[in-house]
Order: sequence, then structure tokens, then C-alpha cells
Amino acid sequence: MVYLNNITTKTGDGGTTRLGDGSEVSKFDVRIETLGTIEELNAHLGFALSQGITAPWHERLRKVQNDLFDLGADLCIPADSDVSSPFRFNQSQTSRIENWMVELNRKLPALTSFILPGGSPAAASIHLARTVCRRAERLLWTLSAEHDVSPDACIYLNRLSDLLFQVSRFIDDPANPAPLWVPSSAPKA
Repeated sequence: MVYLNNITTKTGDGGTTRLGDGSEVSKFDVRIETLGTIEELNAHLGFALSQGITAPWHERLRKVQNDLFDLGADLCIPADSDVSSPFRFNQSQTSRIENWMVELNRKLPALTSFILPGGSPAAASIHLARTVCRRAERLLWTLSAEHDVSPDACIYLNRLSDLLFQVSRFIDDPANPAPLWVPSSAPKA
């Protein structure tokens, strides 16, 4: 399906790039910003997985990484293009994440305070991925205001950020948990 024998093409040296259908856009086009942020999210997940996340979350987050490649493949070919994309995002990918959320919600205690990103290195790196996911979602909604975008893709990123928050809580080290938010106006202990 993919064959790359030359990574340096020099086609982007003038500040433009080509989409999957061959159309040319500027490197600061909202579609390119969205694709780049999804790629950044994927890299953050890869880094998080290198921090010792174990089964089943290692395998599940790897599946999410593949979903993000599907999403990028979907977005790199505009819906109104003459070229069809075999990767149109669908609701089943969101359903899978929602099912994982149900499982996590059964296992985690209710929150009594907001938590600050941190804790174990694995949990902290998942928090970082979550914030990039939120940015990707905002950019995708911006793109959808101008172009046809799968609503399932937007919903997927929204659910994914929720999932990443819960995963960070679940995988956190009980000996080094993420700190709780203490509002500045809270009485001092």
C-alpha cells in the first residue's frame, strides 16, 4: 500500500505541499495544521508507550495510533476530490473508544478534585498527548467549518481526549500519583 524510496522530494521548499489527491495547498493551510497536529498527537502517544505502559493499554493505544493514521489518510484527500479515500473515518472507531471508557469508568473512583498533569512519567506523557488531542480536535472543527469532514472524526478526537484523561489516571503509579488542584483561594492546611 505504501512505497517510499525517496523521503526528500523538495516539493515543499516553496511553502506549499500536496494533498493525497495531488492538489497543492500552503503549508499553513488549516488542513495541514490539522494533519500536523494529529501527527504530533501520534508521536506523543508513541513516546507515552515507550514509558512502560502495559497490557491491555499498550495494545489499545497502539490501535489508537493506527486510527490516527487512518484519520490522516482520510483528511489528506478532501471529500470533494475526484480521488476517493479508502480510509473514511467511521463511527465504529468511536464506539471502540466509548466501550473502553465504560470499562475504565467502572474501575476508577469518582474525582473529588481536578488533577494536575503529572504523576508517573507514563501518566504525564498521556496528559501531554491529551492536550495535543484537544488542539487537534479544535483544528478539525475549524477545518469542518470550511470543508466537508467526517463528523465521526470530530467526535472520535473528543472521545479520545476523554479516554486519555482516564487512561492517565488508570496507569498512574499509586506511589507517585498526579497532584490534586488546590485553588489559590482554598483554606491553607
